[in-house]
Amino acid sequence: MTPDETTLPAVRAALEAYVDPYLGETLGTAQAVRDVRVTRAGFTAQVVLGFPTGGYEQELAAALNGQLAAAGIAAPLSLELDSDIRAHAVQRNLKPLGDIRNVVAVASGKGGVGKSTVAVNLALAWAAQGARVGILDADIYGPSQPLMLGLVGQRPTSPDGKQLRPLESHGVRAMSIGFLVDAEQPMVWRGPMVTQALTQLLGETQWGELDYLVVDMPPGTGDIQLTLAQRVPVAGAVIVTTPQDIALADARKGLKMFEKVSVPVLGIVENMSVHVCSNCGHTEHIFGAGGGERMAQEYGVRLLGELPLDTHIREEADGGRPTVVAAPESPRARPYFEMARRTAAALALRARDRSALFPKIVVEES
Repeated sequence: MTPDETTLPAVRAALEAYVDPYLGETLGTAQAVRDVRVTRAGFTAQVVLGFPTGGYEQELAAALNGQLAAAGIAAPLSLELDSDIRAHAVQRNLKPLGDIRNVVAVASGKGGVGKSTVAVNLALAWAAQGARVGILDADIYGPSQPLMLGLVGQRPTSPDGKQLRPLESHGVRAMSIGFLVDAEQPMVWRGPMVTQALTQLLGETQWGELDYLVVDMPPGTGDIQLTLAQRVPVAGAVIVTTPQDIALADARKGLKMFEKVSVPVLGIVENMSVHVCSNCGHTEHIFGAGGGERMAQEYGVRLLGELPLDTHIREEADGGRPTVVAAPESPRARPYFEMARRTAAALALRARDRSALFPKIVVEES
């Protein structure tokens, strides 16, 4: 098909029929194809997606050219890819946080499933993909983000004596109780003290404009976690689990906790899905297989990623340069980048709660 104005409708129709693997729906349904025009070389299309698109243009361009070829359109397509990250509704009794568009909670029903490693790599992947990102370490009793971000021993400043300026690492703004106390000092606090400290860290930090604020939640589903979920305006939650049944049982409790406070669960991340031998590269499902996928199907949510158990991931996080920063082109980093795109896409698919945009009218008798 020769590229000219008469072929534009066919080109647009083919592009709009393409199912984006991260959105899970067609570009037409997502209203992502904004413009299609004829050029000397072929066609140019402007596509705008609701999630960070850094590093995705080449992959999507190849897929769209394949889509056009399958429709009998051989002229090459040049892609102009942009992102439009919008704010999404939070719990009805809470207000969004100023310049922070979306708060995303990363939680687990139990400790030891690698939740903090997932949270930091999620934040860093979003930043690498072009988003403005912050991370709040909400684990008061065991803050790990200072170590993972290479910020141990550093202290935030307070220009006005009232608000804290977050530290920054690898393009991500960070705040943690670990920045304010000695690393070996135990936090012997009761629940109300913990929730008060966290709400202060969240509200009294000069985050600036952010597309996403990742909250690394404490493990478990007790009073502290429930209170945080009720007080923090969350646009969506990610549940981290490992494949074995005992972890999945606790992950289900975490999912139901967010359901109780009307926070949408964006999906499940299965961490330590497959073990990669550091000597020979042999892979083995030492914790079982398919548990995260079964749970996602059971609750009607997405399986956002299946992440490897690799000694390099542990070493990189302990060294203050998590995998997506230390080895972004490595096979072990790719699942993190894909998980980040799926998570942001799941958030982008959320229908805006328009009822919250309108005032409530109360009619009083005179």
